[in-house]
Amino acid sequence: MKTKKPNLEILWKQLEDSLVPRLRLAVADRAAYCYLLRHSRLEGKPRLRFSMPWLAGGICLSSDAARRAVRRLIDQELLRLIERSTAGHVVDVRLPQEILAGLPKEIAPRHAVPAVPRINLEEEDFLRTNALRHAIHAREAGRCFYCLRLLTPPMKCIDHVVPRAHSGNNSYRNLVSCCRECNSQKGPCRAEDFLRSLFRERKLTERELAARLRALDALASGKLPPPLPSGMAPDNRSPAAPQRRARAVSSTPSKTP
Repeated sequence: MKTKKPNLEILWKQLEDSLVPRLRLAVADRAAYCYLLRHSRLEGKPRLRFSMPWLAGGICLSSDAARRAVRRLIDQELLRLIERSTAGHVVDVRLPQEILAGLPKEIAPRHAVPAVPRINLEEEDFLRTNALRHAIHAREAGRCFYCLRLLTPPMKCIDHVVPRAHSGNNSYRNLVSCCRECNSQKGPCRAEDFLRSLFRERKLTERELAARLRALDALASGKLPPPLPSGMAPDNRSPAAPQRRARAVSSTPSKTP
């Protein structure tokens, strides 16, 4: 659905005079944001589907550099991630005035003590920021949740235990750090069945299989919360009721780094 196109003069002044200096946008981030803004809000479309090669070609960067710029834009809430898949990204591109309206005043009162951000573990989207994604990786201590192999950074990805198509969410109860091989091999089978297949292939011992099945139960029951990023604290004022474990169906391979 198309929306009213913004006033270009006002938009550009807000971008150049306020948004860029306030957020200290890097050159690559600024280029990516302007390019996505050009093909969405300036066309009267708040939502945009794009591929990383398309964006990289448009701003003359490598795909990896463009991908890092998009992650930073999502972290700074210039973009709202709606969908990520092998086919590309779907994002809501926010206007400078919308972003600036949510920023704190530039001049803070003297001696003000900054509030520690609090997050509700049961409601938090752990794919929302890089820091929260890294918390999922940190919980597994550098090993694949499924096969237990030690992981190097290029081998890591995040997997939905219960896929989005089966009402799986981005809760810490439904996300695990795993190797790309396990992520791609799981296919449509249930997580427990996939672990048993690893045992049959002698990638897990009998003791390791039992421990992985217990870990899967502990994950679903909320007993494996990830370590929170520095500067964040859990919000314990209104704890959510424990959720019943969803049927652990393995997800469609997820390539979230």
